[in-house]
Amino acid sequence: MLEQKKRLLLFRLRKEMNGAALDTMRYFGADYERNYGVQIYAIRNLAREIGTDHELAEYFYTQNIREVRLVALWIADAERITTPDFDFWASGIINSEVAEQASHALLSRIADVADLLQRWCSSDNALLAYCALLSAARNGGVEPTAAVSAILSAVAKFSDNRLVAQGATALAMQLKEDIIGALLDALPDNPTAKLLNDEISWMR
Repeated sequence: MLEQKKRLLLFRLRKEMNGAALDTMRYFGADYERNYGVQIYAIRNLAREIGTDHELAEYFYTQNIREVRLVALWIADAERITTPDFDFWASGIINSEVAEQASHALLSRIADVADLLQRWCSSDNALLAYCALLSAARNGGVEPTAAVSAILSAVAKFSDNRLVAQGATALAMQLKEDIIGALLDALPDNPTAKLLNDEISWMR
């Protein structure tokens, strides 16, 4: 049944294929076993037609097909994701697009987002840190001390990473002005911290 649903989805995706978009994705290193170059809005529309289906989402997420993996993020049930599930969802975050869609579609809505933030920002994977920072920023419910701790951890660990700086900026801008000031004072001296400082200074 799951394989049949995948075939039906692939049939729909082929009708939405975009060669120019696919070439751009390959140029930026977003290669998969299969990639149809379908635009995000079309992927979201297909996911909306399917509706929430967590078992199907878990199956789709294991497929190395760009659009199928992204659909999975939109049909998964955020209420069913807890800390023991983090490794499963981490396994599919292979590029910045998946990181961004995972945070937007799913991980910003989980109950354990603060734990996700702490774990992924202290991991050895910059894409996971980026995803967790964006998820926490979109969630808006992470305690300021936890947010600052995660930002400092990620910026220190990934000392020259533009994506981490962007994610850290998104989360930092959810904090109160005095906390932002204290965060900037505590930043290490590295390129990621400089990017973060520059972005926050421009946005304040």
